[in-house]
Amino acid sequence: MTVQLADPAALGLDAARLARIAALLDERYVSKGKLKGVDVLVARDGQAAYRATLGAMRDDGTPVAEDTIYRIASMTKPLTSIALMMLVEEGAIALEDPVTKVLPEFAGLAVYAGGGGDAPFMPGRPAHGMRIVDLLTHMSGLTYGIQNRTNVDAAYRKARLDGHASLAGNDHFIAELAKLPLEFAPGEGWNYSVSTDVCGVIVARLSGMSLGQFFKARIFDPLGMVDTGFSCPPQKLHRLADAWAYVPGGAPHLIDKAETSNLVRAPQFESGGGGLLSTVADYHRFASALVGGGGVDGVRLVSPKTLALMASNFLPGGADLTQMSSSLFSEANNAGTGFGLGFGVTIDPTRALVPGSAGEFFWGGIFSTAFFVDPVEKLHMVFMTQLMPSSAYPIRRQLKTLIYAALTDSRA
Repeated sequence: MTVQLADPAALGLDAARLARIAALLDERYVSKGKLKGVDVLVARDGQAAYRATLGAMRDDGTPVAEDTIYRIASMTKPLTSIALMMLVEEGAIALEDPVTKVLPEFAGLAVYAGGGGDAPFMPGRPAHGMRIVDLLTHMSGLTYGIQNRTNVDAAYRKARLDGHASLAGNDHFIAELAKLPLEFAPGEGWNYSVSTDVCGVIVARLSGMSLGQFFKARIFDPLGMVDTGFSCPPQKLHRLADAWAYVPGGAPHLIDKAETSNLVRAPQFESGGGGLLSTVADYHRFASALVGGGGVDGVRLVSPKTLALMASNFLPGGADLTQMSSSLFSEANNAGTGFGLGFGVTIDPTRALVPGSAGEFFWGGIFSTAFFVDPVEKLHMVFMTQLMPSSAYPIRRQLKTLIYAALTDSRA
């Protein structure tokens, strides 16, 4: 899909100031070899106003192309959350419903009380019922093995429960999760977790389709997202980027060579929390629907009211992630950031120390990809690169600063 660029001035954006984005990306990252290649798109009212494509997509120097395919990892989560809310809108499930309505395997969940490692887990106190809303908000008590904090995390790593493509399908994933204790009782904390993978299983069970089939029929095909999916078709493999890992003080280390990547094969487990591949153009289409209040060009995913609910802060008492999170995202640079139904939400730009709007929503992926949607300014950004972890550089905050600096016509 080709993205046509509109006149930035007609959209209330300063072209010269937007040009600072490419200059910063090149000077700070690409020319220094910190990031091999980048692609960033800025849009307003769903119309692309700026795009910068720099560097290489492959270790052999193949340049980034406008149709390069990226591992978007946790940028899968907003798509899965939207999919589940589409089913909520249809009355198939409600936010307050117990998860056991769809996943009876979760009936006996208990809170961690000790054990793990070489010892069996101690019998914990039974957890009160987990609700659909607890999954969407990451307040379920589930966790991620990548946290590397607790014995429960370690059990996730041993069972490869972090949405790994090799998991033997949805039923196996849920059965294995049900054997492990929760970190806390649902609703009593916030912990970044496999909750959205569980949401993906719920979408599949409720719809009678695989998650990939649901995405294709209900989101990708209607929006024209022709390059987004859980695997890379062989005929598109030449467009798949390599992936690298950050090395402190050194050049990035190649960790997944596109030519030999397992991503060419369909996964056994379709991870709603992190399994998708996509392009800048495709994610721009999705973000355009979000900035349009849940729809674009006659295609409606959810209603404006449903999207507004999703982009509200669900953390108790208006708390932010630094106050509620027991895990990743408890860092100080998440001050002023709450969490909604599948998105991070800006609740106070003054505490965030970055320009923006209250009510802006966003997320990113472990390979340093990112997007945000500002429903006040009708502004959105899609950023792609392939370096893990996403905490290596403050690039997302830098991009936001430069984008808002280019705004000449505020609607706030």
